[in-house]
Amino acid sequence: MKRLFFVLSLSGACLTATAQDSIASPQHQHALDSADIFYRHMQLNELTVTGVTGNTKLKHATGPITVVNAKDLRAIASTNIIDAISRQPGMDQLTTGCGISKPIIRGLGYNRVVVMSEGVRQEGQQWGDEHGVEVDGGSVHSVEILKGPASLMYGSDAMAGVVILHSRPILPEGELRGSFSSEYQTNNGLMGYSLNMGGNHHGLVWDGRWSGKRAHAYWNKFDGYVPGSQFKEMSGRAMLGLQKQWGHSRLIGTVFHQTPGIIEGGRDPQTGDLTHADDWRGHSYDKWLPYQQVRHYKLVWDNAINFSHGTLKAVVGYQQNRRQEYEEAHHHEHEEDEHEEDEHEEHEHEEHEHGGEDEPALDFKLHTVTYDLRYLTREFSGWKLSGGLQGMWQKSLNLGEEFLIPAYNLFDIGVYATASKQLRRWTLNGGVRLDHRHLHGEALEEDGVMRFTDFSRNFNGVTGSVGAVWNVNDHLNLRFNTARGFRAPNMSELGSNGAHEGALRYEIGNQQLDPEYSLQFDLGLDFTSRYVSAQLALFANLIDNYIFLRGEGRELDDRPVYSYTQGDARLLGFEAGVDVHPIHSLHFENIFSYVDARQPDQPEETKYLPYTPAPRWTSKIKWEILHHSHPTMGAHARHTHHAKGLSADNLYIAAGMDYYLKQSHVYSLDDTETETPGYVLVNLSAGTDLTWKNRKIAELCIVADNLLNEAYQSHLSRLKYADVNSVTGRQGVYNINIF
Repeated sequence: MKRLFFVLSLSGACLTATAQDSIASPQHQHALDSADIFYRHMQLNELTVTGVTGNTKLKHATGPITVVNAKDLRAIASTNIIDAISRQPGMDQLTTGCGISKPIIRGLGYNRVVVMSEGVRQEGQQWGDEHGVEVDGGSVHSVEILKGPASLMYGSDAMAGVVILHSRPILPEGELRGSFSSEYQTNNGLMGYSLNMGGNHHGLVWDGRWSGKRAHAYWNKFDGYVPGSQFKEMSGRAMLGLQKQWGHSRLIGTVFHQTPGIIEGGRDPQTGDLTHADDWRGHSYDKWLPYQQVRHYKLVWDNAINFSHGTLKAVVGYQQNRRQEYEEAHHHEHEEDEHEEDEHEEHEHEEHEHGGEDEPALDFKLHTVTYDLRYLTREFSGWKLSGGLQGMWQKSLNLGEEFLIPAYNLFDIGVYATASKQLRRWTLNGGVRLDHRHLHGEALEEDGVMRFTDFSRNFNGVTGSVGAVWNVNDHLNLRFNTARGFRAPNMSELGSNGAHEGALRYEIGNQQLDPEYSLQFDLGLDFTSRYVSAQLALFANLIDNYIFLRGEGRELDDRPVYSYTQGDARLLGFEAGVDVHPIHSLHFENIFSYVDARQPDQPEETKYLPYTPAPRWTSKIKWEILHHSHPTMGAHARHTHHAKGLSADNLYIAAGMDYYLKQSHVYSLDDTETETPGYVLVNLSAGTDLTWKNRKIAELCIVADNLLNEAYQSHLSRLKYADVNSVTGRQGVYNINIF
């Protein structure tokens, strides 16, 4: 089924000293909207990125980095922030229904990708297939994607890369700005909104945001409405701080509450239809058993003090993640029990029937404290140095009546030092890091049977990187980087023993797993000119002790059993892109991403790593019909053109295609995974800025999605392994019709 996506964004400002579209500070120049940059394809290398040590121009970064700006994020139909960036070069997503996405970078995901939000690493229950990233997409202004081992700067778990979610930059002095955005998607009736207000008065800075989103079950032509794919989401953010010449100090608090359904994938053996409750309605926005309640709270204290020779940064964060799962069978059990209890308990049952949620089957509560202390020198004689101390403390509790992983405690600490040197057209950098992680899993006895045993593990890692960039001329850059990554096994891999309803399997951990170590080589080329831009990024990644799930060919609790094992892995791949723009207003963009992930010296059925993204070719042609602020105009003309009344600016139309090739490189032993056929998704989009007296007051985007009405299954969708439709013979649940 085709889907239409509408976005309307309104903004306003009370200006006293600066223009509305100005940027608060140089470190956020990467967040400039593309429509406001002339010949942006020639200015990409001048963007400032923060994912490396300090603020660095993109042309001086030795590793591959992709930047997604605010305007591009707003013009994408998505159900969450990871979905919005999943079609960037080298990126993909693992999905479990609608609203839940996990980032995949160059074929690696889960705890191999660190997500940074509000300056700290986002810590929830990211080990689970059905556990998404608890961040409001409306609060994300721009995204940096670091591809390749980033353990040097981010420690364990950054083996595949880092996704950095930037909030809106601090406003300039004297500015007050408010905005409102809303979106609607036709397939699942998704309705979302976001309200924002911020300001800067004599260095006292503040920002507040409130967002909401809800969607009913999505529809596709093979499954009809998919029970359990509905979700609701509410979130808020508040920031208060000081921005002075000496540096800054900010206190940031966020709340996130999501109620996603759980797609079980069971089918009626006679009709082949997906099973659901008798009173279930696919177009309803209400929650239906089974479902989850996910709450995430975050408090961050971000500080920076400027000295004559450098800057001292200190960031401390506290996060609490609460994930509860409510199941139909569990609900009915309580229903039967309470009918036999006294009058007081009958009253409690009545409350439960009317939506009381005091009896979740699964109930995880995770406390996390992160700390990051670093010193960065200013450039002297071409040198820039930095050093730091990072780590975190975690305590995870099991508060429900069903269990997947043990309760545990974790302590993590790392120290590092880096150096970079500028030599005319060369930039050289490197660094080294030491990490230590202690993990203790608690014992649990259930009905006289030992569910989890008490155990402790210590993991140590030495990582580093060295790289170089040669700015051959103003148009051509060559990059080379070598990095060693490190990742300690997570508690799910070590101690799992339970059925994952959302992932449709029973998982068993392995306490003897060793940490993963990787060695990656990157070679890149960037070329920009007035008419052509091209990028090529080659990589080879060698991983010792790669941890993955494999099927055992048996069942427990009516679920197929998967257990964690490990072996050596080799990943080779590339991202290639070219943007042809014969005139400023016309762009023809093409991007191809490919990764080949194998276990050396293995037979055919086990030689490929499971859940490797399919090769993807993305193509788009975009025509910018109206652009009043043309670079050939003089400054006076740009400020007086259409100075009165309402007008449209930056009007564009675009046609795109995403071609996912067949993925036949699968880990087929015991039906761990199956091949996925190729498919093509076609879409159209259009957008414009609405201006009043040369000031942008609104932005409108419309996307018509999947115009060929293609029914498909992503290779990384866990739902493709749900029950077989006995009538059609098709296995699994098909995706929502998105790009």
